[in-house]
Amino acid sequence: MSTYKPKNSPYYHFDFQLGGHRFHGTTGKTSRREAEKVEKDEREKARKSVEAAKNADGGPLTINAAADRYWLEKGQLHANADTTSTDLARLISYFLPDTLLSDITDSEVAKLVQWRRTQTAWGKAETADGKPMRFVSAATVNRSTILVLKKLFTRAKRTWKYTFPNEPDWKEHFLPEPRERIREVHEHEGKAIDAKMRSDYEPIFAFARATGLRLDECLIEWPMVNWQTGWITRDGKGGRLVKTAITSIVRDILRPLIGHHPKFVFTYQAKRARKANASYKSDGEARVRGQRYPVTYSGLKTQWKKLRKDAGLVDLRFHDFRHDVGTKLLRKTGNLKTVQKVLNHADLKTTTRYAHVLDEEVAAAMEDLHSEQKRSKEVPKKSRTPKKGAA
Repeated sequence: MSTYKPKNSPYYHFDFQLGGHRFHGTTGKTSRREAEKVEKDEREKARKSVEAAKNADGGPLTINAAADRYWLEKGQLHANADTTSTDLARLISYFLPDTLLSDITDSEVAKLVQWRRTQTAWGKAETADGKPMRFVSAATVNRSTILVLKKLFTRAKRTWKYTFPNEPDWKEHFLPEPRERIREVHEHEGKAIDAKMRSDYEPIFAFARATGLRLDECLIEWPMVNWQTGWITRDGKGGRLVKTAITSIVRDILRPLIGHHPKFVFTYQAKRARKANASYKSDGEARVRGQRYPVTYSGLKTQWKKLRKDAGLVDLRFHDFRHDVGTKLLRKTGNLKTVQKVLNHADLKTTTRYAHVLDEEVAAAMEDLHSEQKRSKEVPKKSRTPKKGAA
C-alpha cells in the first residue's frame, strides 16, 4: 500500500500510478487501516477505468466502459466528484453494464426520464416529521440524469471518435424548469443570520456573502490563495477556472484564519468529542472537543439548514447569497460583463437573468427625460412682436 500522512495533515493520502495515469488524493481517514481500505477501493476503481479505456478504443462502447473512461478522464477531477460517481452508477444500474451506448435511443431516454421522475428526493420515503417525501425536481432529473448521459455521448464523439447515427435528441428530453428567481438578501434576513450564527462558521458564511461563490466553491485551500497577485484561483462548475479577487473585505475574513489548518482555509471547532463511527453521514472520523477540523461540503449544508431554521428564514437559500452579490454588483456598475466574470457564468445569457435590476435605472432615466420635457413646455415662449422704437 502507498498510503502516507503528509506533514501537518490529520489524514492519510494515497498516491499511485496505473496504466500511465496518476491517481492521488486524500482518503479522509486518520486511521492507517481505514485509509488502506480506501486506497484499495481507489485502486479497483482505477483498474476498471484504465481497462475500460483500453478496451473501448475502436471496439463496441458499453455504458459501463463509457462511464469508467469518463470517470478516469473527467469525473474524478470534478469539484463534486462523489456526486458524479453516484450519477454515473445510477445510469449503469438502470441500463445494465453491457448495454451499448449506440443502443440508447430517444425511446430509451424517455423511459429513463419517466423512471427518474418517480423517485423521491434523497431516496427517502418520508420527511423527518413523517410526511411523504416529494419527488425529485425537474432540475434534478435534468442535471443528474439527462445531462450526465449527454456528456458521455459528447465525450465519446469528440474525444474517443465514436459515431452515433441514432443519438437521442437531447432537447426533447430536458424537462421544463421553473424560471430561477433572482433575489437579494434583505436587511432583516442578514441580521437574523448574524444573530444565530456559530462563531466558528461565521468566516465561511461571510466569505460566501462577500464573493457570491457557489457552496462547494467556498471550500478553498491555502494553496489557492495568492496574496501577491491578489487572487484566489480554483476549479469551479464545469471544470472552469474560478478567480476571486482578494478585496479588503475578503482579506479581513481570511487573515485571522492563518494557522488554523495547514491546508484548508475554513475550519470549525468540534463542540463535543466523538468516537470513530462509520454510520455518520459526513464521515466516520473521531472528533476531539475544541479541536479544529476542515469544513466539508455536507457539513456546510447541514450547518446552513440549521442556521436558516434557527433564524426563522424559510424562503432564503444559500444560493441567494450569490444572487445578492450579482444584483448589487449590477446595480453598482451597470455592466453585465463584469457580473458575468465575477459569477463565473460560461454564457452571458445566464447573467442576463439579473438584467431586471437595471429596470430601476431605466425608470429613473425615463423620469428624468419626462421631467425635462415637462419643464421645457412650462418655459414661456419669447414674444416675436417688435419693441417700440426698434428699427
